[in-house]
Amino acid sequence: MCLNRNVQLAFLVSLFFVFGCGNKKEGPKGIVLEVPVINVLTQDVPVMSEFTGQTLGEEDIQIAPRVKGLIEKIHFIEGSFVNKGQLLYEIESLTYQNNVSVAEAKLSEAKTNLAATKSDFERMDALVKMKAVSEREYEAAKAKYDAGNGQLNAAEAQLRNAKIDLSYCFIKAPIAGIIGISKFQIGSYVSPGPQSILTTISSTSSIRVRFTIAEQEYLRLYKEKQKADNNLNTGSGIHLKLSDGSDYGIVGSYSFANREVDPTTGAIILEAKFRNPDQLLRPGQYVKVLVSPELRKNALVIPQRAVIEMQGIYQVYVLGDSNKVNLTIIQPGPSFKDAYVVESGIKSTDKIAIGGTMLLKNGSTIIPKPTEWNPGLNIEKPSNTK
Repeated sequence: MCLNRNVQLAFLVSLFFVFGCGNKKEGPKGIVLEVPVINVLTQDVPVMSEFTGQTLGEEDIQIAPRVKGLIEKIHFIEGSFVNKGQLLYEIESLTYQNNVSVAEAKLSEAKTNLAATKSDFERMDALVKMKAVSEREYEAAKAKYDAGNGQLNAAEAQLRNAKIDLSYCFIKAPIAGIIGISKFQIGSYVSPGPQSILTTISSTSSIRVRFTIAEQEYLRLYKEKQKADNNLNTGSGIHLKLSDGSDYGIVGSYSFANREVDPTTGAIILEAKFRNPDQLLRPGQYVKVLVSPELRKNALVIPQRAVIEMQGIYQVYVLGDSNKVNLTIIQPGPSFKDAYVVESGIKSTDKIAIGGTMLLKNGSTIIPKPTEWNPGLNIEKPSNTK
């Protein structure tokens, strides 16, 4: 009886294992992913770096008063184009006109005094030759004549200064360009100094763009610029992207680099110049400066999405034998649209798996899904399971 009970128990246990194991689901190790796989592209790529820059006028001239007084008249419309020499502001001039009148009176007095001392000196000169007067009297007459000349020169200089101050009451445009908003209105009191900048005129037929780059990037650009066929030398290596993402459409030219590298940031300021025939660009805009100093021939190109970066190490999944992927270290070069130029680590015949799932590991077996791509085009996202 006991033996039969043991046989029955063993039979039930065996059934439990048979049915239990048969219904058990396969774990994550059994999942086979269908993953997009792309070919490494080989093509000529313009090596392009992107920097943030700010626009300036070809000339940006601040208009400031050189005499003090109340603004009596304003002769321009804010934001309009003004010509060189056009009258912009009038500062009350009565005081300066009076100064001119006083200076003219002093000049007349100095001329009269000089005429009298000159006559005395010439008379003394004749008498001293006849020994009719003493040398002392002659020297005194000469001294008065010399002093009269000095007074005349001083009076003439004072009149010139008074006329210059009077002319400063009429502020004129030093250049042709677009004039900004006036910071002072009629009736405002102004005086010389940085606190009384009236407005700014910008010449905008061309626009300057200044941008900052790292020292290492500057060294690379400098070395590339030494080549005769460099894009910076041929005038096709600098482009602009506006704040709305559109291309400006006119190629710029390299102007200069600042004299020093900022020791606190390790960066240097560069400047480029762009024609502005339609007056689209205005000073103060923030833009993207695209610098393309060279054309990389037969470069290996892969999507940035395919690259895994961790602590400065860049890796990609390379499809190997038996559809297994191998995590391979690469050395990425410059960016190109949404792709990388690869310096080393892969070959032109390699196929790269696009990750995007935590289930994909080094050595995983996948179902490759051949996918066409080109830089700038989206790539289909991989499936999670198959």
